[in-house]
Amino acid sequence: MNTGSNEPGEVAMASDETGTDEVGSEQEQGLGSRAPEFIKARRALHVSWQVGVFIIGLAVVVAGIIMLPLPGPGWVVIFGGMAIWATEFVWAQLVLRWTKRKVTEAAQRALDPKVRRRNIILTTIGLVIVAVLVGIYVWKFGIVMPWKIKDQ
Repeated sequence: MNTGSNEPGEVAMASDETGTDEVGSEQEQGLGSRAPEFIKARRALHVSWQVGVFIIGLAVVVAGIIMLPLPGPGWVVIFGGMAIWATEFVWAQLVLRWTKRKVTEAAQRALDPKVRRRNIILTTIGLVIVAVLVGIYVWKFGIVMPWKIKDQ
């Protein structure tokens, strides 16, 4: 892993040592900053750029965390914030690469016929149990709409 350079104006870049044969823009570009060259050439400007990217990414991640218990696409927003961080920080690029790999593995497992059959059976059993419980409730208490409740 290359951790830096003695040349002024160069940015530390980490090599991709994952051993995967991915072919994509992320693989071609490698890890490290994706800031424009004129920003990378000036240390103070590059640090300011990184601070700005970190703050914007942090705001997006915090918004995603707030959306987890509230209505909204919480996880999508969190991964969007991670993608913003990944434009500048190697650690975020590695986290996103790991996450993409795990999601792909989970999707492949979900497409396995045995797993799909098990999921369909479990979902059917769950729906039958819920239907029976709703039926028992309606049989015992009936259906009473809240706006038709008489004053007591």
